[in-house]
Amino acid sequence: MTLRNTSFFFSALSIALFAALPVSSAQAQDIVLGASVQLTGPLANTGRYYRDSYQLAIDKINAAGGVKVGDKTEKLALKLYDNQSDVNLSVRQYTELVTQDKVNMLLGPFASNFAIADSAVAEKYKIPMVQGGGASDQIFARNFKYIFGTLAPASDYFGSTIKMLKQLKPEPKTIALLYADDAFDVSVANGTRPMLKAAGFDIAMDERYSSDATDFNTLLSQIKSKKVDVVLVAGHETEILNFVRQAKSLAVAPKMYSFTVGVPSEDFRKALGADANYAFGMTAWLPSAKLKDRWFGDAQKFATEYKAKYNYDPDYHAASGVATVETIVQAIENVGTTDPQKVRDELAKINFDSLYGPIAFKKNGQISLPQTVIQVQDDKVAEVYDAKGFVQPPKYPMPAWDAR
Repeated sequence: MTLRNTSFFFSALSIALFAALPVSSAQAQDIVLGASVQLTGPLANTGRYYRDSYQLAIDKINAAGGVKVGDKTEKLALKLYDNQSDVNLSVRQYTELVTQDKVNMLLGPFASNFAIADSAVAEKYKIPMVQGGGASDQIFARNFKYIFGTLAPASDYFGSTIKMLKQLKPEPKTIALLYADDAFDVSVANGTRPMLKAAGFDIAMDERYSSDATDFNTLLSQIKSKKVDVVLVAGHETEILNFVRQAKSLAVAPKMYSFTVGVPSEDFRKALGADANYAFGMTAWLPSAKLKDRWFGDAQKFATEYKAKYNYDPDYHAASGVATVETIVQAIENVGTTDPQKVRDELAKINFDSLYGPIAFKKNGQISLPQTVIQVQDDKVAEVYDAKGFVQPPKYPMPAWDAR
């Protein structure tokens, strides 16, 4: 092997070893929470919410004294790996967290297809996993006992939006339902389809597209030719950005479009600028002083503290991530032990208030929270419709692109 090849070999080996190392480590006396999240790769932009929220929650709880376990108090620590947006690597890392790192409990990854795969590790080794990054109904349809989720079911993500549609003037008639072919988005579509039919809407388009698609011109042309009133899109944020940009390029402006992701995010509005206006979305969480919390005080204080530390606004991903840490801590304190079986049994019946909202899991391990309809108005996220009805008037119908 030449010197040049030898240098290249060791350089590549160093990179590979670094990627496999945990991002953070723990002391032997700590209660260690383990997770594998997307810190690099195509899902890293959302993965950072979980890294940052896990660490902030742990720091906050430790600063308040730690976790009361019976008659003693212990500190929390985080053992975190970068799965590089690779599902297979994520499964291997969760296995390592349990079998080699001997973590006490598991926090989840981002994205439903990761949560589906990784939760099988928790089930196999009977270690509780509380995850706030996967909402697909498939995660909770397997009768697993050790997986708990703080995101509402994907099948109901458009539920509040459909209720709002019935109250809009003029009421829309035709709907285009577009969705990516991954676990989360398929669950969204499978739940949305019967709700639209029950509400009396005409589903003019029902189209599944490949995840990470970049070209929506054909679908947009169909939307335009069919004169569809409302477009509902379940996809990833990059796809949504491409969809909006191409809609503008082709001058496709239905009365309304709504997306499962993107709209609550500061990055979405920065990426699109004024073109983000009029876009509808949904969220199970908004920073509010009404959401009281044991450690942060309330959700608004949490949002302020999060922004100050990380220099970007938290959305529901971050709040959900914090809730997973708080849920595990509350369960440990309730039973006075870190015994996995006893903590699991306590999680199944837990009920407490967090900055994310009330935490109480259904029999299948998933939470139930209503989605609030939001819209980008004047470059800001506006709360439009919640469980009680309209919060403020929506900007509807959407004007043509050249009339904005």
